[in-house]
Amino acid sequence: MSERDELVRDLLAHGRFLAELDTIGVAWPPAGLATPAPTAGPVATSETPAAARVGSLSAIRAELGDCQRCRLAGGRKTIVFGQGNPEAELMFIGEAPGADEDAQGLAFVGRAGQLLTDIIEKGMKLRRADVFIANILKCRPPQNRNPEPDEVLACQPFLEAQIRAIRPRVLVGLGKFGAQWLLKTAAPITRLRGQLGEYEGIPVMPTYHPAYLLRNAAGKKDVWEDMKVVLRLLGRPVPGE
Repeated sequence: MSERDELVRDLLAHGRFLAELDTIGVAWPPAGLATPAPTAGPVATSETPAAARVGSLSAIRAELGDCQRCRLAGGRKTIVFGQGNPEAELMFIGEAPGADEDAQGLAFVGRAGQLLTDIIEKGMKLRRADVFIANILKCRPPQNRNPEPDEVLACQPFLEAQIRAIRPRVLVGLGKFGAQWLLKTAAPITRLRGQLGEYEGIPVMPTYHPAYLLRNAAGKKDVWEDMKVVLRLLGRPVPGE
């Protein structure tokens, strides 16, 4: 399939995704959802104490509560809030929890999660515990289907608040949905991958999702090139250079 055909397919498949989102967001609350956006306090900076960041994240999680804001609540086992260092310089944003994540309540713990751990620890020589990992959706969609616009909208304020509380130096959008959400675009991941953008002033590196790499090992080389750029942005040494 040509890039043009892929773009047309994505635009058709995600037309509703963008039509219902004003720059991937609408005036809150949207019709039918009376939930106020969470208040995370001031946007974090590099000088914000760790205790304040932990407190902000705890407040966001408390406001999320036993979330019933969309249909996914009826089929989930656990809410997957995301986890990691509240002072993380690097934050990964994925699509949604899978079966393993739903069972454990933790982001990226299945096969794709293990590959992400390898990318972070074996490739980038960072500790997974030192980064923060979250998803656009906090609950698993049935049969791991794509997120629906109203589901994205229901979770959106909480992810926005998490990013503002942590204020990482670099964001990585994992896969089509993670990259599109951060960059406010419908462009296919094949076009976005490796092209730096920004989210609220934070550099964003879009790259392939680890689940894609499990099916397409050739993509690992591209992801490693992207992670080398991330390391340079962080001022960290690049293994092999």
